Amino acid sequence: MKRLLSFSASVALLAACGGGGTSAPAETLPTDAFVVTAVSGLLFDAKSYGPITAGPIVFGYKNEDSIRHTFILAKGDTKIPNFKLVVAKKGDVDSGPVTLDAGTYTIICDVPGHSNMKATLTVE
Repeated sequence: MKRLLSFSASVALLAACGGGGTSAPAETLPTDAFVVTAVSGLLFDAKSYGPITAGPIVFGYKNEDSIRHTFILAKGDTKIPNFKLVVAKKGDVDSGPVTLDAGTYTIICDVPGHSNMKATLTVE
C-alpha cells in the first residue's frame, strides 16, 4: 500500500509540473505580409512569385517542412544586405521588411545542401 501511495504522489507531482504555463504565444505573420512557404522536398511553394509593387515590402516566411530553412533575396549575383528570414522547424514563421526596386530577384534558401531551393520574384 505504501508503494502505491508513493507512486500516486509521484504521478500527481509530475502532472502538476507539466503544461498550463506561461509559454510565449506562437508568432504569427503580419496581415500585410507577402508570404512564401518552405515545403517538403527542399522546395518553396511556387517557382515564381509576383509581380509585386516596388518599394517597402513585408515578407512572411512559413515552414511546412520538418527541417530548417532560410529566405534571402538576390538581384543578379548580389544578395540584398541585412535581410534574412529563418524558420527552424515545422510550424515556425518569420517576417521582415525590405525595400526593393523594380526588377527580377531570386529567393534562395542558403542552408547547406538546399541549393535547389530557388524561386523567381518579379517586382514592378
